[in-house]
Amino acid sequence: MAIILGLESSCDETAAALVTSEREILAHCLAGQEEAHRRFGGVVPEIAARAHVDVMTPLVAQALEEAGLSLDQVDAVAATAGPGLIGGVMVGLMTGKALALAGGKPLVAVNHLEGHALSPRLADPGLAFPYLLLLVSGGHCQLLLVEGVGQYRRLATTIDDALGEAFDKTAKALGFGYPGGPAVEAAAKRGDPGAVPLPRPLLGSAEPHFSFAGLKSAVLRARDSGDHAADDIAAGFQAAAIDCLIDRTRKALEIAGDVAALVVAGGVASNASVRASLQALAAEEKIPFVAPPPWLCTDNAAMIAWAGAERFAAGLVDPLDFPARARWPLDPDAAKARGAGVKA
Repeated sequence: MAIILGLESSCDETAAALVTSEREILAHCLAGQEEAHRRFGGVVPEIAARAHVDVMTPLVAQALEEAGLSLDQVDAVAATAGPGLIGGVMVGLMTGKALALAGGKPLVAVNHLEGHALSPRLADPGLAFPYLLLLVSGGHCQLLLVEGVGQYRRLATTIDDALGEAFDKTAKALGFGYPGGPAVEAAAKRGDPGAVPLPRPLLGSAEPHFSFAGLKSAVLRARDSGDHAADDIAAGFQAAAIDCLIDRTRKALEIAGDVAALVVAGGVASNASVRASLQALAAEEKIPFVAPPPWLCTDNAAMIAWAGAERFAAGLVDPLDFPARARWPLDPDAAKARGAGVKA
């Protein structure tokens, strides 16, 4: 049994965790930054990076104490090396390198997206490769065929904005505050999803790519018209977004062929309506549906430690000069989506 120390600092969550190769989470310590960013309505990279510096080392010490372990008892150190806000990524990765060097431990530089991609296997020991993954977060919206550790084939991406970003911008436009995703989900429960006619971008198109920029613009027009309640706009936005997810995921399932399961991960996967709709799709397609518990969908160090454990078991360790990366695609050979902007 291997014990992996995982570190996460790619955005506005600082986290440290200890996870075993047998899927036991020995400790997980997390520090959020909601109050620091609330008045700006979103994450300020410089503020986030400085906050990571303040709390990363104490969190590592706290995690080791909670697990009743010393660094000597850890088999490897896994740290997010990207993609993400580069200042924050550097804090976690440099801490991981220092701990690996001081303890004489292997370093595993983890792609944050691979952390999300493999987190369902931490939650569900029975999940086998290959599976179709819908990865939905603040920075990413992709459909990936997960064929093995380090083996990812991107079937679709967003040509403009990620769905998590669209949730956050909708919340800001409607005055719901920060963080936006949970606020829109709560408002949608109070509203009428059929009261506001909103578009479903790319619905029915041959390629399973996503687009949410036009949906965001439609939300602004609905708000500015003065004809609709904010809760109804939120409900309409969420319904339109879910219709797009289901349509695009169904198309990707056609392309992928036989898969062991339909899997969802990433921060937006904590949305109950998104999960329920995907579960219904999986039932329709007669395949298992797997979603990690909501806390494991948002940014955390347990998924980084687990991805580190999977890579460590496969002999995939990294040198201490491994660079921090602001962008780091899981499938670097994927063709650029037609009409996609620079972020895709």
